[in-house]
Amino acid sequence: MATDATGSATDLRVLRRDDWDKWYDTLIRGFGGVPESAEERELWNSLTELGRSLGAWDGDECVGTAGAFSFRLTVPGGASVPAAGVTMVSVAATHRRRGVLTSMMRRQLDDVRAWGEPLAVLTASEPAIYGRFGYGCATFQLNAEIDTTRVRLTSLPAGTDDVPVRYAVPADVLDVCEAVYARLVPSRPGMLARQPGWERLPLLDPEGEREGASPLQCVVAERDGETVGYARYRVKPGWEAAGPEGTVILEDSAALDPAADAALWRFLFGIDLTSSLVVRGRGRPVDDAWRHWVSDIRRCRTRLGDSLYVRPVELGAALEARTYQAPVDVVFEVEDAFCPWNTGRWRLSGDAKGASCERTADAADVALSVRELSAAYLGGVSLASLGAAGRVREVRRGALAEASLGFGAGGLAPWLPYGF
Repeated sequence: MATDATGSATDLRVLRRDDWDKWYDTLIRGFGGVPESAEERELWNSLTELGRSLGAWDGDECVGTAGAFSFRLTVPGGASVPAAGVTMVSVAATHRRRGVLTSMMRRQLDDVRAWGEPLAVLTASEPAIYGRFGYGCATFQLNAEIDTTRVRLTSLPAGTDDVPVRYAVPADVLDVCEAVYARLVPSRPGMLARQPGWERLPLLDPEGEREGASPLQCVVAERDGETVGYARYRVKPGWEAAGPEGTVILEDSAALDPAADAALWRFLFGIDLTSSLVVRGRGRPVDDAWRHWVSDIRRCRTRLGDSLYVRPVELGAALEARTYQAPVDVVFEVEDAFCPWNTGRWRLSGDAKGASCERTADAADVALSVRELSAAYLGGVSLASLGAAGRVREVRRGALAEASLGFGAGGLAPWLPYGF
């Protein structure tokens, strides 16, 4: 039971099955009140983990919601680490500024720690909210609007012509597409292993959200009878006085090798009666291969966006779970006001084979808050850049450069492929 400044009591409790509809309606209202399709509602009902979800109640009225999915997150080095996927967070407009959100975040992080999960992750509807709870933006996404009448794909990898692409009904090839996705998960930090039921998410296709575009379409790339890539997309027809001006909207794609990837992008560029290719949704990785094939990157109108926010819940366990691309032996002095058990000095010693991170009384080499460690955790944000911004303080000369080099992803840029 929490009491706000007005003296009103709010009851915070674990979600019960009988309360799900009212709880979910509170969430929908908090995000504008536009009802979701019956298919979407059923899917989120099935995916909600009741024992990991919280509701704030004022009498019989639900005034706050928060959940946490059971995820496994790829970290630098390829390990799959348990992570709480924080989701469905809302507070009723009638109960703003009463500490409801803070009480839910407090309870949630305490629960995550008790569950033994070293990380919490989320996507933020309002990024300004979560920094005070220790979350930092750790991955970015690249969106684009490509003028396919002027931009060409050049210098495609060897073997592209040997990869045929065929149309398929999205549901009919779901299993083989999921197999492709699963093989890619260990290769890039930030990717989430798809838990049972989550394979349905990419196929959601409510008519009311198509905005004039076609139903979801799919092509698969094959080699020697094996599916080696896929792309899910829509086409939005358009006509101008000069002729057709349709748009291809890429929703989701994956490929096991450069030739398969190139074959899919060439198909998307060449769809008849279209003049642009829009990459939207969760976007693509910032180092995606297509950027190296296009003839004119300026006409691709790229836009960088924030994506996955990370928060070490158990700092030592989180830093030990990943590897480091260069040897590092640094004492961090960490400030963590919201999870004070992380506050203090930690010696991180690690390399590409593994790491240890333990409390120490030794003098600090680098001082920072947990928010900076959160942002740098997956290797997509450098500690050196945070130092240049004045958010990380170097105590021992040379220590920041050492730590920054070690924290690099050491391969592909981190990326979150789908939201939650």
